Amino acid sequence: MRQSVVSILWFDCQLGPNHNQYQFKGPAPMFRSCLLTAAALLCSVVLLPAQSPLPVSPAIRARVDELIAKMSVDDKLKLIGGVDGFYTQAIPSISLKRLKMSDGPVGVRTFGPAPAYTAGVALAATWDPALAERVGASLGDDARARGVNFLLAPGVNIYRSPLNGRNMEYFGEDPFLAARIAVGYIEGVQSKGVSATVKHFAANNSEYDRHRINSIIDERTLRELYLPAFEAAVTEAHVGAVMDSYNLVNSEHSTQNAHLNNDILRHDWGFQGVLMSDWTATYDGLAAANGGLDLEMPFAKLMTPETLKGGLGSGKLTMAVLDEKCRRILGTALQFGWLDREQTISSIPLNNPNANRVTLEESLESITLLKNEGGLLPLDPTRVKTLAIIGPEAAVAVVGGGGSSQTTPFQADSFVAGLMQTAGTRFRVMYAPGLPPLATIFGRTSFRNLTVGVNGKGEPPRTENADRGLTRINTWNGFGGGGLGGPRGDGLTTYDYKGEYLPTAPGEHVLIAAAPEQDTYRVLVDGKEVLSQQKDSNRMAVRNVSVALSENQPVSVEVVYQTNGTTPRLGVGLIDSADMLSPDAQKILRDADAVLVTVGFDASTESEGFDRTYAMPWPQNELIQQVTALNPKTIVSITAGGAVETAPWIANVPALLHNWYPGQQGSTALAQILFGDYSPEGHLPFSWERTLDQDPASAHYAEEPGDGRIVRYDEGLFLGYRFYTSMNQKPLFPFGFGLSYTNFAFTHLNVKKNSDDDVEVSFTVQNTGSRAGADVAQVYVGDPSAKLKRPLMELKQFSKVRLNAGETQHVVLHLNKRAFSYYDVNAKNWRLDPGEFVIYVGDSSESVPLKQSFQM
Repeated sequence: MRQSVVSILWFDCQLGPNHNQYQFKGPAPMFRSCLLTAAALLCSVVLLPAQSPLPVSPAIRARVDELIAKMSVDDKLKLIGGVDGFYTQAIPSISLKRLKMSDGPVGVRTFGPAPAYTAGVALAATWDPALAERVGASLGDDARARGVNFLLAPGVNIYRSPLNGRNMEYFGEDPFLAARIAVGYIEGVQSKGVSATVKHFAANNSEYDRHRINSIIDERTLRELYLPAFEAAVTEAHVGAVMDSYNLVNSEHSTQNAHLNNDILRHDWGFQGVLMSDWTATYDGLAAANGGLDLEMPFAKLMTPETLKGGLGSGKLTMAVLDEKCRRILGTALQFGWLDREQTISSIPLNNPNANRVTLEESLESITLLKNEGGLLPLDPTRVKTLAIIGPEAAVAVVGGGGSSQTTPFQADSFVAGLMQTAGTRFRVMYAPGLPPLATIFGRTSFRNLTVGVNGKGEPPRTENADRGLTRINTWNGFGGGGLGGPRGDGLTTYDYKGEYLPTAPGEHVLIAAAPEQDTYRVLVDGKEVLSQQKDSNRMAVRNVSVALSENQPVSVEVVYQTNGTTPRLGVGLIDSADMLSPDAQKILRDADAVLVTVGFDASTESEGFDRTYAMPWPQNELIQQVTALNPKTIVSITAGGAVETAPWIANVPALLHNWYPGQQGSTALAQILFGDYSPEGHLPFSWERTLDQDPASAHYAEEPGDGRIVRYDEGLFLGYRFYTSMNQKPLFPFGFGLSYTNFAFTHLNVKKNSDDDVEVSFTVQNTGSRAGADVAQVYVGDPSAKLKRPLMELKQFSKVRLNAGETQHVVLHLNKRAFSYYDVNAKNWRLDPGEFVIYVGDSSESVPLKQSFQM
């Protein structure tokens, strides 16, 4: 063994360069003699011979042709449509078994419990492609344990707005960072004989109305921002499959978009793998067949044998096109060896112990420290004896967001459990939820003389009154279900609730309402509208407003609610502002030396299928404000897939962490960072705006009025940090930003042109602090002499640098010609304008202390 080092808390086992020897990494060599054998046993269950896909060869092509020659037309038509949700169809005439698929950006989740990894945005926050490869390899092992051929991951759509409900799955706002993480992830997955499936191709940057939304985007912006991660997946990582998206791109659905699928993916990038639809994302069978789609999932809904036979008979579809689809599916199967071996490896445990190590590593590297005034973190046991934890979901393990990435792990601890276990005898940890759940507020709110008038399609109007014991407006039972709000009917039903509310105390009360996003309501107090949800709402939200009430003075309340659901799903309640923070929470807040407030989203409020709010779910902003009023030593930790509203409380919070969706080891990771066992090293993979209006895409994010469902990407290239740096604006936190428990200095920049395709950038990074830590060295390129308008600076290289206290490292990075080029639409190629270029080096888009100009 080349190295035998095992950590007290974890150990890192990898194959050596010859795939037959273990390597161990970690900071505690004195334990290696006693743990070496155990570590080898742990690694042995997952370290299998590499099974990366074979290159396309004449032998594979010849074998594919032999198989196609044996297939009937019916066999061919059968092969290009899925079956049973997550399989391709078996073709007995060529002894082809059906191929198995699984959702899997953060876990091979389709067939029961599975290890749950951190969200994609968290992996991007590590800025560590080597870690992404280890994550991919672990996912590949999980897939092989379940006999999965295609892992439906990674998602690489660009973070355009914080509202996108699926940002959590993706790799941030920058195409270069996203590409590097994606390549590592894909190479890891495919090293295990599993095809990755890069998705969702393309410009799928929101979830609301996703089947009809029409992304209008110019070719240069498409090529420079929204396609490079897909391109790298194909041309560098040689991904086995690509998944088309639901949306339209420039007025053509992706599944039948010949420009995307044939011109760019096949011709420009040379993709030879399988192009599949997202589930039920096909809208015209013949157009999809001719537009490049190989496989319709989860079944042949529109690209049916009947439709395609008709196309073959009429000449609208050729047999050559059909044969190519079969050739790509069979060729991919042969490349990955699926026809010649069993895909299931029964020796890999379903609950793979290696995944615990990988997910802990992910979480530790991804948690991002954004604010640390007064050095509150790490918590010092000589000053902080008691830590209070407050938060409605702090005692529940929230490992990921909702939708097709939602993974149920075999085990996961809540933040409360993880902190208590890790604290040991160093700290006393106390917990209180803080605020009552919504269901409790709705259930406790009683209305006098409550009636409800019901007027539905095809039904005579009726009124239900207090004689039936109606006192509450509480048919709401949570969101979930992808935001669909339960079964939908054929027409709208109106429910008109009328009653009185009697306050038992004077002063501010909070009125709260919740309903699925397709439904509308108006809440009137004493005849005045105070709260509403409109028809154009496209995000799940709990809405609230403060109202001043007098003790024992009843007010009339009317709620007019409309839904096309088969049953109402509505909750309306009131609570005295003074009662929001529970007495037990107030007590531990006063007793504690410091407070951790855990807030954010979960699978019911941030998910595939709907967009989320910028404000965190009610009443979390209010909770933070009340906590800081009682205890100024407050740490806020956010669970979310991106940026959230902070304006109501950020000025009064000394410490802020983003823990993302942290996977099954997130509680342990957060505890180790809070208690100083590990220095935070996450860096933002997106820019965090001060307000939603400051986000450059916010003005163009919603669909335009009318029937076209058009969303124009009018911000063009000036998205995220490209906008802020070019327009000299300051976001709340810049792209690439992340604090550490130590400090770093950048010096001695040197730029040297070795050739037209190799510019060498070298510099020195020093840890100037008193403890070990990691920083992300980021290299940006500016092109002030370009003939076309370009952003001031663009990320083109980076390196994760780990240093002991006082240690210095000389970093050498290389830039190819593409790093200096833009996409020339007229030439249909990448172009470099000779002239002056500028190299910027630092550890965020705002912190670039090194700068050097040179000529290309």
